[in-house]
Amino acid sequence: MTRTCRVAIDVGGTFTDVVGLIPETGALIFDKVATTPDFPTRGVLNAFEQAGAAMDEVATFSHGTTLGLNALLTRNGARTAVISTRGFRDVYLLGRTDRRVNYDITYRKPIPLLERYDTFEVTERSLADGSVHTPFDVQDARTTAQRIAERGYESVAVSFLHAYANPQHELRMREVLAEVAPDVAVTLSHELSREYREYERTSTAVLDAYIKPIVRTYLEILEKELAAGGFEGRFLMTRSGGGAMTARSAREQPVNLILSGPAGGVIGAAALSRLIDQPNMITIDMGGTSLDASLIIDSEPVLQQGAEFEEMPINTPSLYIHSIGMGGGSVAWLDEAGALQVGPQSAGASPGPASYGRGGTVPTFTDAALTLGYLGSDSRLGGKLTLDAAVAEEALQPVAKRLGLSARALARGIVQISTMKIMGAVRAITVDLGRDPRDFALLSSGGGGGLVAVEVAQELGIPTVIVPPGQGAFSAFGMLMADIQHDFSRTNLMPLASLQPKHVEAAYRPMEEKASALLEQEGFGADRRTIVRMLDVRYAGQEHAVTVPHPTGAKTVAAIEAAFTELHERQYGHVMDDPVEITTLRVRALGHVDKPVLPLIERRTDGLIQAIGTRSVYLSEDRPAVEYDLYVRETLLAGDAITGPAVITEHTATTVIHDGDRLEVGPLGEMVISLSHHAAKGQR
Repeated sequence: MTRTCRVAIDVGGTFTDVVGLIPETGALIFDKVATTPDFPTRGVLNAFEQAGAAMDEVATFSHGTTLGLNALLTRNGARTAVISTRGFRDVYLLGRTDRRVNYDITYRKPIPLLERYDTFEVTERSLADGSVHTPFDVQDARTTAQRIAERGYESVAVSFLHAYANPQHELRMREVLAEVAPDVAVTLSHELSREYREYERTSTAVLDAYIKPIVRTYLEILEKELAAGGFEGRFLMTRSGGGAMTARSAREQPVNLILSGPAGGVIGAAALSRLIDQPNMITIDMGGTSLDASLIIDSEPVLQQGAEFEEMPINTPSLYIHSIGMGGGSVAWLDEAGALQVGPQSAGASPGPASYGRGGTVPTFTDAALTLGYLGSDSRLGGKLTLDAAVAEEALQPVAKRLGLSARALARGIVQISTMKIMGAVRAITVDLGRDPRDFALLSSGGGGGLVAVEVAQELGIPTVIVPPGQGAFSAFGMLMADIQHDFSRTNLMPLASLQPKHVEAAYRPMEEKASALLEQEGFGADRRTIVRMLDVRYAGQEHAVTVPHPTGAKTVAAIEAAFTELHERQYGHVMDDPVEITTLRVRALGHVDKPVLPLIERRTDGLIQAIGTRSVYLSEDRPAVEYDLYVRETLLAGDAITGPAVITEHTATTVIHDGDRLEVGPLGEMVISLSHHAAKGQR
């Protein structure tokens, strides 16, 4: 049978989103199923079934999962040890000496992934130039490996001093572990990062080792189940850096998957920005558990060479994504002072919000949205789940009674607090970094984004909100756009003025040869791969660098300095006269996959779109029952225009616009909302 169908599945905390693409027709299928946290692969298989995709007809399966992230959040990863150079046992636990929160006396550092009891050291040492200072002591290594085996560790991270410059001792340590402790999963720091900064490289290795047994087991089980269903296509995992990697590579380097779910939405947003000529966008993706905010600038996502999880560095390329615990399942509760809070706790997939009727009793954002009238019992979530308004209001009553409010007034407060938290996430990636949110459009996705996007934009002065096709499963759509990606780097400190092209060429060539070989093994011929050179540049004495493209042609030094000056001013708002230096050489290798094409939708020729009814929405005690026109998105055609107040419901999400706002449907089915900023605050 000819395999042509493509499927992308994004497993979230509450729902699993699926997008199916039939290349012959260009048809896209957006849908949702419940996440199954106790049996993670079951939700994936259910998503295949929901999309109507026979596994023996699927050519490419793209997948994003929060499995590794959840293991970190709940601290239920593998029992992990770390092996360091003798004398550097405490590098991981000491970390950096900076303090993130200066004036909070209640601040406590996040719980580490391991204790000092779990740290070991081996006699060996290399220098920064790669020369060996102390030879690798094989007997000492065997003794350490034996202790690790006897203590029952499941995973071990090996991070030797200056292994980025000379990895031979780490490779030898893996051989010893394979002989003495063959059942232990092993992560070598240099295979994840060939860059200086020992703590950051060690932290990355520990994070990888901590989730490796869990992710490896999950992928092995899923691959077997897919094969049993007849799947013989290409199995890809979305990377935190915005590309994709094969499932085989993901099993060996799962640290690259920690932000794989949110990355899909950013990839999709960048692609859509080019199609609709909106080059600068703020994206918010609100799912069941969290909200992820990011930026698209000049139709490209913002990248950072390194991310963090709970102040623990991840020294691999990553999309710039700011996440907060604010989703549809976020729980409303009262703190010790009696003040109303929302999240970060979530009702998750089981039991979920009270209105799901699955046994949940605590009030959530979804219950509040239903009580306000934003959501309704007249349409089903994902075509299956009917919300119970009576149960939602009952869940709100205990908190409402303690605050002396009606259930609907409490629901309004929950939505307002949620809006403020989302505004904070947007400010963190714009205002806090010197960017004006009014210079951007706001792209809203996820099952809950459309409920609050207009209110967030109104408060921040953003003029336009864009709701993409299939907004509730948009992250999964973005995964279909992701090319295979491999990143390589080498620390190479030198003044920019002393840059010698022949030396740089010699440093880049081994990375490019390895990249080409990997892509060739993965089935990408020379005509379907691109290799890009980049380098990190900074002012001498600075801590952080910016990444610029490596120019081609003559006058390389001048071109690098000009690109650095422009980018430094854009990111930090200033430039200096200080000398410039190079810190790291980078190579990004891409294997290009076929991109889905969003089909054009029909244009209406039979008059104006008609509402199918109304929903009564609570705005305040003075306006307790405002009639909002109700529309079904699947019936909207290109050119349709709707003036608020209105609720637009669809298969995977709901969008709310308010009095004076105007929505127009674009040629791809995108909804473009122009906000009425003259409307009085408090009246929406």
